Amino acid sequence: MKKTLLQIAKYYYPVEGGIETVTKYLGEGLTDFNNVVVCFSQDGITRFETVNGVKVYRIASSLNIASQDIAFTYYHYLKKIIYEEQPDIILLHCPNPFLYPITAKLTPKDAKLVLLWHSDILGKGMLYKLVSIFEKRVLRKADLILATSPNYVHPSSPIYEYRDKTRIVPNGIIRSDFLWRAGDEKTLEEIRRKYHNKRIVFFVGRHTAYKGINYLIEAEKYIKSDCVILIGGRGPETDSLKALSTSDRVKFIGRISNENLRCYYYASDIFAFTSCTKQEAFGIALAEAMFCGCVPVTFTIDGSGVNWVSVRNQTGIEVPLGNVRAYAEAVDKLLGDRDLYIRYAAAGKNRIADMFTSERSNVEADRIFKELVAD
Repeated sequence: MKKTLLQIAKYYYPVEGGIETVTKYLGEGLTDFNNVVVCFSQDGITRFETVNGVKVYRIASSLNIASQDIAFTYYHYLKKIIYEEQPDIILLHCPNPFLYPITAKLTPKDAKLVLLWHSDILGKGMLYKLVSIFEKRVLRKADLILATSPNYVHPSSPIYEYRDKTRIVPNGIIRSDFLWRAGDEKTLEEIRRKYHNKRIVFFVGRHTAYKGINYLIEAEKYIKSDCVILIGGRGPETDSLKALSTSDRVKFIGRISNENLRCYYYASDIFAFTSCTKQEAFGIALAEAMFCGCVPVTFTIDGSGVNWVSVRNQTGIEVPLGNVRAYAEAVDKLLGDRDLYIRYAAAGKNRIADMFTSERSNVEADRIFKELVAD
């Protein structure tokens, strides 16, 4: 008889995002389990549906505080769902501080509580001091903690104290989304022609402080190569970043559809991964770009998995945190040395294909979960 895995996440497909991608491929890929997902609804309606074979309960939020959804009915609904589904494993995707006390209280004694630790909570000040009380409680109660990289099991992280019950399950890309398809050549040519066939330095991601886009804009002043810098995505800092940029070779191109994203990776030469805090715990976009042969330039970030995904001087260039002149020099070096570029591109693609795919993550998670609930 199949065991039941109940994932508790912030949102679920078709909502886009790194954690949402992981929740989806675990739900659809761990086929030896009955898969259930509980998440917040974004349309204000609480409902149940089945998505690609996964049971999904969406609970309407009542309000949002500091990017955290809160639902006054959540305790009631989760208690009912747990009673009906009888999960053997409850997998809580973290951070999700509103759910720490609720999940800790409602996890049955005969179920295993697993925390998938995507990221620490950073930069929340006094609010985090309150949250940390519940965070410590759920960390103590957890039977197992999953970190997405060995780098994140770091003295600066709350999970370090619990490293004896921590295992590593890397995030992965959904490989099929980034394989070359018929018709992509035309899109690729259109992208390159639009920017006059110049070399492309590409960023994509949410425009927030920890993404370090300001460093890329500053580094542009020192890049000597003839290139264009494309900044994809949007977010709360978009307007201020546009005001910061004075160069006509920096282009803000807005949101890129999932269908076109791989073509931008393939069309670009350099992936400007400028994340600057360990709030960037892993870097799914980094792995996607590397799989498509786009060579990254990254910063050194203590306690982040970024520098595990891309290896310094093997798959890309890593420079000291915040050093925009060194960043510009790294871009120029890659654009000026074709042999080095080809070597890094091939090594990066192989590293992602070997280590950071959804298939690989599912195999590891499946093994760990089966050991956890073995009779």
